[in-house]
Amino acid sequence: MKSIVTIIILFININLIWSQAKYLSIEGYYQGKNLLVSNPPLSDGYGFCVYKVLVNGDILPATIQSANFEINFDLFNLKKGEKVFVVLEHAESCVPRYLNPEVLLPKSTFHCNSIKADVKGLLSWSTKEEEGVLDFSIEQFRWGRWVEVGQVKGVGSPDINAYSFQLTPHSGKNTVRISQIDNTGVKRCSKAVTFISTIPKVKKTPSHVDDFIYFRANGKNVKTKYEIYDAYGNLLKTGYSDNADCKNLVNGVYFINFDNTSEKFIRTE
Repeated sequence: MKSIVTIIILFININLIWSQAKYLSIEGYYQGKNLLVSNPPLSDGYGFCVYKVLVNGDILPATIQSANFEINFDLFNLKKGEKVFVVLEHAESCVPRYLNPEVLLPKSTFHCNSIKADVKGLLSWSTKEEEGVLDFSIEQFRWGRWVEVGQVKGVGSPDINAYSFQLTPHSGKNTVRISQIDNTGVKRCSKAVTFISTIPKVKKTPSHVDDFIYFRANGKNVKTKYEIYDAYGNLLKTGYSDNADCKNLVNGVYFINFDNTSEKFIRTE
């Protein structure tokens, strides 16, 4: 009789756990490594917190009744770079933890097969060996440094993938490249390519500024990217226009980057 009562109590406890189930999920991309889970015991001492693991909707066919267990992705025949969605079903009274969630973060592994740009700034490139979806940053060398001018979402497959991006060229020689940064924080770059644009040289007026700086080329107002810094190197304004509003700048010395040029100017009233 006592054993029957024990079985009934266990059955009630199990059903109570299931009715109060919580879910802890994580998603990313399979990178060839397994996910580790910290699985605390239940408060009553009978069993552990997690009672079911789902990987892309399929149940993990392995034991999970231990303080720590491993989710072996080989059991699901996943390929590197394939998207993964893991769900832990657990009791309400406890919280499991993923010990190494970084193993599902995509890595920058791309190899750039080709990269080129035409005189109008259309950048085209192709890659292979991508193992996860990461953004490509498009970088243009101007004002003595690499400047990010746009992003394109990567496909993330190891096959050959083709991309393009329309740049805004500056006058003269333009130098551009693509790059990626993954969870390691290390930037991975393609080789740089150059092209000569047909855009005329941009000049600014006046040298002593009252309210506005104007950008002109061949006697006409033209739009250009610009940045304004104070004498201490603090960035104050950025934009893409045929003029820069300086009315809220106090009198003093400033520096402006525009087109492919850097100059100093004085703000006066």
